[in-house]
Formats: sequence, structure tokens, C-alpha cells
Amino acid sequence: MPAVPATVVARAPKALLHDHLDGGLRPATVVELAEASGYRDLPTTDADALGTWFRDAADSGSLERYLETFSHTVAVMQTEEQLTRVARECALDLAADGVVYAESRFAPELHIQGGLDLERVVEAVLAGFREGEQEAAAAGTPIRVRTLLTAMRHAARSREIADLAVAYRDRGVGGFDIAGAEAGFPPTRHLDAFEYLRRENAHFTIHAGEGFGLPSIWEAIQWCGADRLGHGVRIVDDIEVPAEGGDPVLGLLSAYVRDTRIPLEMCPSSNIQTGAAASVAEHPITMLKNLRFRVTVNTDNRLMSGTSMSREMQLLVDEAGWTIEDLRWATINAMKSAFLPFDERLEIIDHVVKPGYAALGAHA
Repeated sequence: MPAVPATVVARAPKALLHDHLDGGLRPATVVELAEASGYRDLPTTDADALGTWFRDAADSGSLERYLETFSHTVAVMQTEEQLTRVARECALDLAADGVVYAESRFAPELHIQGGLDLERVVEAVLAGFREGEQEAAAAGTPIRVRTLLTAMRHAARSREIADLAVAYRDRGVGGFDIAGAEAGFPPTRHLDAFEYLRRENAHFTIHAGEGFGLPSIWEAIQWCGADRLGHGVRIVDDIEVPAEGGDPVLGLLSAYVRDTRIPLEMCPSSNIQTGAAASVAEHPITMLKNLRFRVTVNTDNRLMSGTSMSREMQLLVDEAGWTIEDLRWATINAMKSAFLPFDERLEIIDHVVKPGYAALGAHA
């Protein structure tokens, strides 16, 4: 198939389900906030060099080492002003990239070192997203941003964060998540939080099948009841591809994931950095797309991966042979899977995504 030009990919409407607020700061903002707050541990105060440092440090092939880079971004997100600015810039940057709907997640418990309580952290971030939405609309690039509240899987505050997600669900919080190193920290450690969320009819996703294998995915779905899987890339370990050719054979878990349409929040560039995939061309996302799993395309951490939604989509086009119809399909998948009321999802699909792709002309 002919390559889809970058100008076309840039214009395509995009939906983003898996993006970390503390992994998407502008390098210049990190430098400015560090200087203003007296944080002296940055590896460099040159914004361009700092952006390169983040990408290089994240290219370790280790999820644990990848996560260490967040100490610098979290350090400059400890006041209401800092949090609001970062959230506002996140919304603006995504809107400028053609994202029409986004769910940006963050862990409130990581932002209380400066004396804020959890509620003020959440409110500061929500205020920033609202400001960014308003500015983006005025600039002609409207975006809808929801946030997910994340609990750290190695900590013990998941029920408290789940309470927050329920309390703020009518004020811009779409759901709940757990994140952090998977090995040694199974999702079932937080079963009380997930049971509470289900009783409250609240949505949640779980990071699973990124740094750890099938048991993590199985627990997230069958024990915890996850609505979506964060990454889920290791589901391919339950799919047998015959050496002599022929159709792949799905195991019981992978078949269940496909049959029940559990969305996979896949992040190609990030997965390569953490060692979950060797390259975009070899990333399981394409095989899973061809097998009609509910695949979505995401950025994960734009700063650490030096990426954007347009870049992730273009990599799939250039290195994995995706077409504009594949991108449209993945975008609609994401909107179908969004933690947003059904009628509002349909509104964006029918009046933003489909017309947006139709306007791309011959490439649509």
C-alpha cells in the first residue's frame, strides 16, 4: 500500500486513551519550573539537551529504569500553579497534534510533597485541563480532556485514590488506574479498590502485560475486572503463530480478550524503550489489529519517548504498513472504549472522527 503522507496523518483526528501527565511535560517547562522552585537535580538546564536526556535515559530496555526518569518531572509538579500549568500545556499540545479526545492520567499521591492534599492536587489538574480546552477551542483546535486517577501499585493508597475517582467523576475524572513496576506487585494487591469501584459503577483500567506476562493480564481481567488493559502487549504470548504459515491460534485468555472486546491501550514507541517489543515493524499491535482485537494507538509518555500521536501513527504507516483506514479504525476503537458516556462517545465519532477522516479525501 502507498505510504500515507505525514501531512495527512497530522490532519487526521485522533483519540488518546493512555497518556501520562507527568510523562508529557515540555522540556522548557521542566527547566523553568525547576529554576523557579529551586530544584537543582536536573541533569542539564538546556531545554533541548534535557529533552534528549529524557529520551536517552528511557531507552534502557528496562521498565524499572524507564520509570526512574519520572523523578525529575514529578519534582516540579508539587504546587497548584505547577500542576495547573502542566495540565493546561498538555491539553494545548495534544490539541495542536490533532487529538480531539484525550484521557490523561496521573497519580495524585506523587504530588503532595509540597503540602497539598489529594483533593487540591486533583482540582489543580482539572483546572488546567479546563483552561487548556478553552484556549484550544479559541485557537480552532477543540479538544475534550478527561483524566484518570492512578494509584501506584507498590504503595498502599489505592482505595483512597479510588474514592477520589468516584468523588470527582462528574467533574472531569473518567476513571481509575494502577501503574508502576508490574513484577512483584500483582494487581490483586489492590482488589479492595477494584471491588469498590465496581460497586460504584466506576470505570478502571489496569497496567498489565507490559513488564510482566500473561499472569498479570489474567489477574487484571478475571480477578480485578478491568474495563481496559494498559498496554497488554504480552497477550501475544497466548497466540501461537505456526512456523510453516497459516492462521494464528489463540489460547483461552487471548480468545477471551478478543471475544469480549477488551480494549488494548497499546503504545509502540514506549514498548520498544522498555523492552516489550523489538521494533515498530515487529510490534504485536499489527498482528493484533489483523486479528481484530480492539487495538488502540497511544503515546504513553510523550517526553520520555519524544513522541506524539502523529508520530506514533506515522511510524505504524511507515514501518508496519498501516493505511489511513487502519488509523481510522483504531481511532474509532479508542472512542468506543473511552471512559465517557455512550451518547457523548457517539457524538465525537459521528460528528468529529468520521467527518474528519472523510475530509482527508483520497487517503481516507
